[in-house]
Amino acid sequence: QVQLVESGGGLVQAGGSLRLSCAASGRTFSNYGMGWFRQAPGKEREFVAAVSWNGEITYYADSVKGRFTISRDNAKNTVYLQMSSMKPEDTAVYYCASAITPGVRALVRDYDYWGQGTQVTVSS
Repeated sequence: QVQLVESGGGLVQAGGSLRLSCAASGRTFSNYGMGWFRQAPGKEREFVAAVSWNGEITYYADSVKGRFTISRDNAKNTVYLQMSSMKPEDTAVYYCASAITPGVRALVRDYDYWGQGTQVTVSS
């Protein structure tokens, strides 16, 4: 049984930083790409960032490029999302997900396991 557990969400002021973590278990973590998505109230879930199985390839949504960094530690079965220069529009529930392939993917349908989500709120 695959489990993804996010942590690190919270309340931060605009311009501040947060680091999200996602601990994975239940299958060989290093065989799969990982991604972060977010969903704001009344909006569809949207792609934020993805990382390949070995961490060498990353891909970002334009809205977070240059501000967010995705990384992974395969020895710890954990993926991270470092968020900096945060804006009120970054407010959402953030989800980590495990891809169906080793590469980077940006579509919801390319991920088969999801965490429960962690709330991130950015105040102005």
